[in-house]
Amino acid sequence: MEYQLDKQRLVTSLALTGVFNTIIALFLTQLGFGGGFRINFIFSQAIGLCICLFILVGHLLVRGPSLAGHIILLLVTLPAGAAAGSFLGALVAGVPFSGIVQEPPTLFIQMLFIGILFGGVITYFFFSREKISQTETRLQQEQIRSLTLEKKSLETHLRLLQAQIEPHFLFNTLSNILSLLDTDPIRGKSMLMNLTQYLRSSLSRTRDRITTLGQEMDLVQAYLKIHRVRMGERLTYTIDVPDRLRDRAFPPMLVQPLVENALIHGLEPQVTGGDILVRVEDHARYYRLTVSDTGPGLPEETVWGVGLTNVAERLGALFYGKASLILEENSPTGLRVTLEIPHE
Repeated sequence: MEYQLDKQRLVTSLALTGVFNTIIALFLTQLGFGGGFRINFIFSQAIGLCICLFILVGHLLVRGPSLAGHIILLLVTLPAGAAAGSFLGALVAGVPFSGIVQEPPTLFIQMLFIGILFGGVITYFFFSREKISQTETRLQQEQIRSLTLEKKSLETHLRLLQAQIEPHFLFNTLSNILSLLDTDPIRGKSMLMNLTQYLRSSLSRTRDRITTLGQEMDLVQAYLKIHRVRMGERLTYTIDVPDRLRDRAFPPMLVQPLVENALIHGLEPQVTGGDILVRVEDHARYYRLTVSDTGPGLPEETVWGVGLTNVAERLGALFYGKASLILEENSPTGLRVTLEIPHE
């Protein structure tokens, strides 16, 4: 165990030693030992503090000793600290040091023995505290490493989920463009130009973990413009987001898969097409984002595709169960998908 000392630990150690020394002085006075509380207090403080300082200095000079090294260090520092403390106590108390070491059993031997005894108790206390402190430090470091690895794993997982969304969108869009190039080259070319503009403005942001709600809505609008080229008057849409919310942080690529789901499974199968409404509301503890369409609504057996599954997984990874994804019938017809995302 490597011993490290900082200023706070030094002050704490000396303060606790002073408390122990005072208790020892009271204990010796009750036993009738020494020359009253004053003399016992001076000698207890002098011996205890010297032992404490000798031990601290010893561990600073000999870093990371083995168990045998600890024992040798204690065998040297305890008697040396007790002897130095006895001499210092005699000077402070005004007691001639020669009078302490005269008659057997000498007062010096008694004080030396008591100093070593209580010094050993104090040393054991300090080493126990040090061991507990280092154990807690190791546990904290391991916890930090574990959280760091978990964060990296989560970020990697989110990157993979985003990577699934982008090809899913691109492949569908390119397939539509290829189809239009055969049937309506002018509209196909217009759709390709819109897609190019969309990619230029979006790819750099969709790689980030957090964008803003305004940026996300701009991308959704660009996405809807691409599909309106193909669907024409069959597609109408409304994006209702308060201006004060546009600068709020928001995870990227959560809304586009919902809009794509409304287009592909809601409006596309209908000859008359339909309407899509994207709305954001700010509540006390969360944002409520809804994507509503006027399609056929929920099928009898709801099977989540890649887009909805991906959104659900990303919500779980980002918000640890605090966000929700709700599918319900829209009135008078269609499907309404609701995201409730907690404020950061």
